[in-house]
Amino acid sequence: MNGVHVLTRISFRQLLVLAFLLIAALLGAASLRALFALESLTTQSRESAARALELSAAAQSLTERSVSMERASRQAIVLDDRLLRERFNAEAKDAATVLNRLAGQGVPNALIAQWKSRVRAITAQLSDPAASALEREQQVAREFREMDAISAAIAQQVQQAIEAQNRDLLGKLESSRKSLAQQVISAIVLAVALALAFGIWLTRPLKRLETAIIGLGENRLEETIAIQGPADLQLVAQRLDWLRLRLLELDADKSRFLRHISHELKTPLASLREGVSLLEDGVAGELNDNQREVARILRHNTGVLQGQIEDLLRFNAAAFEARQLHREKTDLVQLVEDQVEAQRLQWQARDLQVRIEGKAVQMEVDPEKIGTALANLVSNAIRFSPIHGVLRIRLSQLADSVRIDLHDEGPGIADADRTRVFEPFFRGERQPADAIRGSGIGLSIVHEYISAHGGRVELLPDGPGAHFRIELPHAFKH
Repeated sequence: MNGVHVLTRISFRQLLVLAFLLIAALLGAASLRALFALESLTTQSRESAARALELSAAAQSLTERSVSMERASRQAIVLDDRLLRERFNAEAKDAATVLNRLAGQGVPNALIAQWKSRVRAITAQLSDPAASALEREQQVAREFREMDAISAAIAQQVQQAIEAQNRDLLGKLESSRKSLAQQVISAIVLAVALALAFGIWLTRPLKRLETAIIGLGENRLEETIAIQGPADLQLVAQRLDWLRLRLLELDADKSRFLRHISHELKTPLASLREGVSLLEDGVAGELNDNQREVARILRHNTGVLQGQIEDLLRFNAAAFEARQLHREKTDLVQLVEDQVEAQRLQWQARDLQVRIEGKAVQMEVDPEKIGTALANLVSNAIRFSPIHGVLRIRLSQLADSVRIDLHDEGPGIADADRTRVFEPFFRGERQPADAIRGSGIGLSIVHEYISAHGGRVELLPDGPGAHFRIELPHAFKH
């Protein structure tokens, strides 16, 4: 627990550096160990090669000494030359030195003893004047033949010693290779485990931050934002929670303001309308024609003002609700059909044909808000469509989104109005002559609800008529 507490006091950047240093230290230690092992094996190999060369040279030198000894001894017997006998003795002494060196390198002592015994026998023949020179020369030749056999056996033992030495070195190499392979694999596995552990531990608070930010964007302000992790991420979480509390206060202030406006404006407006009605009814005395016209204008304007106030309250309520989504799996085609069916009387009264195209599409959306957006678009299309017209609604599924196209045969949107069509309370110049003038908030509510889902709604320029397109993304995180 103390270690975790210490880690939570370190910043995200420091933790990243610590993670990289730990992984680098682990891999560096494995690399250094492999380097030292390789250096040790190289030294052993060099020493083994030098020893093999020394043994081979000694065996070769023994053979050469044997040849020189044979030549000197046989010439000394034939010529009875003292210098030749001394040369033989010198060569024999050198050969004894080589044999002593080979004795510690794996050559059996028995072979060395036999070789030295032959030398003594040959030396005796050189100093034996009793026998004839020919007999001694023949005896020396036989001794050297036996010595050659012994030298061959010694050379064979030297070769076997070299091979045993090479096998031992190869065994050490193989053992070191397996050990290094295990160490490297263990280091890699441990490094990957450390990387995954640090990655998960570091990205988890980032994921929670993302979820918290999306929650703020969707106005889910009831959940406290508290994130365990690096110190700087905890500080960000504290700032986000402070922002959440401020948004709660602002929403509360906004609600109080709207309630206050509703009460403070609607109540005097109702009194004003009541007073105008009393004037028109002649309660305060009979009005002449001019006075009746003024009273009529007052009644009309107070009604318009009250309607605008109610529209303002309704739009603000819709904008607030747009951030509070309740998503559930919804069949969009069925949702479109339900909205069209709900307005059957309106489009049948204008003798319209409504065509819905597209296959069933399931999406995680707020069906009430998407349904309201579709209902507003359908209602607009019905209002602007000519008698006997056609209203086409087509759903299509793309790689990363679902597209809903709604196309009517009305007069369309004027070019000057296209950029403002989604503004609150904006009403374009092309209004149907046989319909009540709209409030100008229907398309604004459509824009609010679609944007809250991470999608977009746009007015396309391909006339005649108005062509609205909604795109809702599949991968929108919430």
